[in-house]
Amino acid sequence: MIRGLFRFIYNVLRMFVRLLDLVVRGAFYALLIFGLGVLVAFFFHPEPEVPQGSALVLRPVGTIVEQAELEPPLALLRAGGAPAGQMRLADLVEAVRSARDDARISALVIETDELVGGGLSKLAELRAAIADFKASGKPVLARGERFTQSQYYLASVADELHVSPDGFVLLRGLARYGSYFKDALDKLGVKVHVFRVGEYKSFSEPFTRTDMSDEDRESTRDLLDGLWRIMRDDIAVSRKLTPEAVDAHVNDIAGALARAGGDAAKAALDAGLVDRFSTRDEWRQRLLEAVGQSAEGEEPRRIEVGQYLAVVEAQKSAAPASVAVIVAQGTIVDGAEPAGVVAGDTFARLIREARENDSIKAVVLRIDSPGGSAWASELIRRELELTRQAGKPVVASMSSVAASGGYWIASGADEIWAAPATLTGSIGIFGLFPEFSEPLRRLGIGVDGVTTAPLAGALDPRRPLDPAAAEAMQLSIEHGYRRFLEVVAKARNMSTAEVDAVARGRVWTGEAASGLGLVDKLGGLQEAVAAAAARAGLTDYQLIWPAAVESFEQRLLRRLLRAGEDFGLDLAGTGVARGPLAGLVGEVQRSTADLLRWNDPRHLYLHCLCETP
Repeated sequence: MIRGLFRFIYNVLRMFVRLLDLVVRGAFYALLIFGLGVLVAFFFHPEPEVPQGSALVLRPVGTIVEQAELEPPLALLRAGGAPAGQMRLADLVEAVRSARDDARISALVIETDELVGGGLSKLAELRAAIADFKASGKPVLARGERFTQSQYYLASVADELHVSPDGFVLLRGLARYGSYFKDALDKLGVKVHVFRVGEYKSFSEPFTRTDMSDEDRESTRDLLDGLWRIMRDDIAVSRKLTPEAVDAHVNDIAGALARAGGDAAKAALDAGLVDRFSTRDEWRQRLLEAVGQSAEGEEPRRIEVGQYLAVVEAQKSAAPASVAVIVAQGTIVDGAEPAGVVAGDTFARLIREARENDSIKAVVLRIDSPGGSAWASELIRRELELTRQAGKPVVASMSSVAASGGYWIASGADEIWAAPATLTGSIGIFGLFPEFSEPLRRLGIGVDGVTTAPLAGALDPRRPLDPAAAEAMQLSIEHGYRRFLEVVAKARNMSTAEVDAVARGRVWTGEAASGLGLVDKLGGLQEAVAAAAARAGLTDYQLIWPAAVESFEQRLLRRLLRAGEDFGLDLAGTGVARGPLAGLVGEVQRSTADLLRWNDPRHLYLHCLCETP
C-alpha cells in the first residue's frame, strides 16, 4: 500500500514535470517565433517585382490624408472593429506619376469601395495626377460596387467606368448644417461669453444662437457654390457632359429614378455617369482583357500601390540637396504633441532643425489645418520667418483647409500655393468663456471668497464674469485681430484696410482667395515643391519629410504592420465604421478631442468652423 502511494506520488510529479516542461518549451518556442517575426519585420522585406504590362491598382482604403497617424496598439483591439485606414496623398500621387512613364505599367485600375473621403482638394490633386497618367495614352479603368459622392468624383476621371448592376451613384451636392445649443444652455443656466472680431467668424455662434447668422449663411452659400462648381465641372469634363446636365441629374434624382423604374444603377447609366454594369467576375474578366494574365495564376497582371512604391523608392538615387516638406495637419495647439495636431513647440523645433541642416536648401509647409491657438500659430510663423532670413526659401502649400490659424502660419512663407478647392482665409479671432454660476446656484452650491485685486478671481467659471474682465478680454481680442491684419498685410504687400476688407472671419475657396491677393498661385504639392526648389536654385534634389519622432513601441508596431502588408496580411485592419450613427459619434468624438486640446495661454483662438465637404 505504501509502495502504491509512493508510485502514485511519483507519477503525479512526473506528469507535473512533463506538463511544466511542455509549458516552458511552448513559451520558449512562442518567444522564438515572436523574435524571428520581429527580426523579419525589421530586416527582411520581400523584394516586389513589377511584371511587364502590369496594371497599377489604386485602391484607397479609409481616408486620404497628408500625414498618416498610427493608432495606439490597444486601439487595434477596441470594440466596434478595426480603425479606419489612412493613406497618404503624397504616396498615391507619387505612385501614379511614376507609373505614367514606367514602361512596365500598361494601365491604371481604380477601385473605390473602401474609400471614405479625404477632402475635395486632396481628391482633386489625385485626380489631376490620374488625368496626367491618361494623357500618356495608357488607359484608366475604374469600378465601384456603388459610389458615394467622394468615390464617384475620384473614379469619374477614368476612361471606362463600371458600377455593379445593383449599385448606385449618389451625387447629392454639398451642404453644411450645424447644431446650435443656445436654448439648451439657457435651460441649463450656462452662459457662454463670446469675444470676437469679424462678423463672419462663426465658430462661436453654436453657443450663442439658435440658428445660422445671415453673415454665416451668405459666406457658406458662396463657399459651397464655389466648391460644387469645381466638382461639377471636373465631373462634366471627364464624362463628356455639360455642367447643366450634371446639375439636372442632381436636382431631379426622383425624376431620374422614376424614368429608370426605380433602378438607381440604370438611372446613373442613362445620365451618362457610368459606362457599363459589371459584376465582380465580369470586372475580373475585363481586367484580364486589358492587361492579360499573371504568371502565378489566372488573375490579371497587376501590382498594388504599396508594392509599387517600394520598387520606386528602391530605384531612387540619392541627391546632394534636399527640400523638406513639413506637414501641418490638425488643430494648432500650444506645447509639444505627437502627429495628429500641429503643436507649436514641436513644429518650431522641426522648422529650426530644417533651417540648421545644411543639406536642406528649401522648406515647404504643407498645411491641412483649420487653425487653433494664436500663440502657437505665431510661434510657427516666426520660425518660418527666421528660416527665410537665413536664406532658405519657404513655400506654403495649402491642402483641404488652411484657414484662420492655418492661414496665419502660411503668411510666414515667401509664397503661398492653394488648390482651387482649398478652404482658406477666415482671418479673425475669438475667445470663449463659459460661466456655470447659475447651474451651481440651482444645485444649492454657493461660491464665495476674497481677492487681493479686481481680476484675481475674475475668470473663475463658478462665478459671474466680472465686467472688467470681459472688457479686458474684448480688448485683447481686438488687439489680436489688428495683429492678424498686420501680419497678413506685411506678408501679402497689402494695406491693413485691404486685408480687413477680405477678412473679418470670412472663408474663401483657394480660387477666390487667389483673386483677392491672399494666395499667390493655384496648384498642388508638386507645384509648390518645384517652386521652392526653383527659389533655391535646385535642379537635382530629393524630398524629405521631417516629422515628430515616434516612440519605440510605435516604430515597432509600424514595422510589424508594414511587414504584414508585404506578405499580404492585413494586421492593422481596414474595417470602417459605417452608418449615420457611427458617423455622428465619430464627429462628436473628434470635436470633443479638439476642444479638450485647446490650450492657448492667452485664450485667444484663430479657429475656423469650416469642414471640407
